[in-house]
Amino acid sequence: MQDIKKIIGMNLKYIRYQSGLSQEKFYEKYGLSCKYLSAIERGEVNIGVEMLQAMSRLFKTSMSEFVTYDEKKIISKRRIDQKEKNSVKS
Repeated sequence: MQDIKKIIGMNLKYIRYQSGLSQEKFYEKYGLSCKYLSAIERGEVNIGVEMLQAMSRLFKTSMSEFVTYDEKKIISKRRIDQKEKNSVKS
């Protein structure tokens, strides 16, 4: 079984990226610090149910989208990670 923090982080990164938001734009729009957001996306932070509910409202999706393990999202997340690394280098 996968670590739920890592699943939530992976899904958050995927959903954020699909919404067209960088971490910086996310911070500007919603006030969640880049450092904290990054820790969530890496699966290092245990977020509460209220935070999960707020995120689902923010992205207009269900809470289950954040807690469901999906192999396709893992592959997409790897691509997203690579794109974000490349954009930082540029």
